[in-house]
Formats: sequence, structure tokens, C-alpha cells
Amino acid sequence: MEFVYIRKINYYETDKMGIVHHSNYIRFLEETRCDWLEKLGMPFEVLEENNITIPVLGVTCDYKHHVTFGDTIEIKPFMKEYNGVRMTVGYDVRDTKTGEVVIQAETRHCFTNEELKPINLKKHAPQFSEKFEGLIKG
Repeated sequence: MEFVYIRKINYYETDKMGIVHHSNYIRFLEETRCDWLEKLGMPFEVLEENNITIPVLGVTCDYKHHVTFGDTIEIKPFMKEYNGVRMTVGYDVRDTKTGEVVIQAETRHCFTNEELKPINLKKHAPQFSEKFEGLIKG
């Protein structure tokens, strides 16, 4: 199942040049990831109730084309890697009007308990692990 997150650009997210400030894309990726997990039946509240946190280990973002106030982007997340302990999520971000690639990005994560000790999701919560595994295969 393909997931698409639609995001309209707000005025306050632009810089003096009138384009989206580069730091805002990191927020857009997190908004997308949270909404995606919620739609998959794994909202952060449920994960945290199961003693699971998913800290970000790193972000890579290549800026290809700018967008401005009032533009709308679509963000399509996809699972690049998953092994139960770590995952990498890729993001295809495009301008909905032109279809141009705005950014190509990925975020790298690990799974931890509330004390931030690494856990293997396959052992800790197989019901969630199966959902993540299904994303890598699909």
C-alpha cells in the first residue's frame, strides 16, 4: 500500500529569499513518518505504551528544487532497510504542481526501550516487527 502525505507550505516556513528554509524539511519528514506509522496501526502512543521508542540516528537530505509559500508537496515514505534493531526510511518529495523532485531524503533509526537501551523488535514486539518487515518486502 503506497502512502502519500500532502503538505501545503506555510509562509512562516520560508526564508528571506521566499523559499522553504532547508531546516523545515526535517520537520516535514517527521510529520510524514508519524502519520505513516499511525495509518499502519503503529502510532507513537501505542509504540510507547509497548516500551518502544524510535530515535533518529541520522538524516540525509539532498535538495533538488525549491518550493515557496502556498506550494504543495507530496511526500512518499518507503522502507529501505529493516533488521529488527535498525531501520532506514527513504522519502520521495515532489512538488504536486510540477511533479519535480524537491528533495531526496532518508532517516536512519534504531529501536530502544524507554531507557534508550537498544532492543530487537523481532523479539520485543513481533506484532510490530511483522508490519515493518511487510514494508520492506512490499
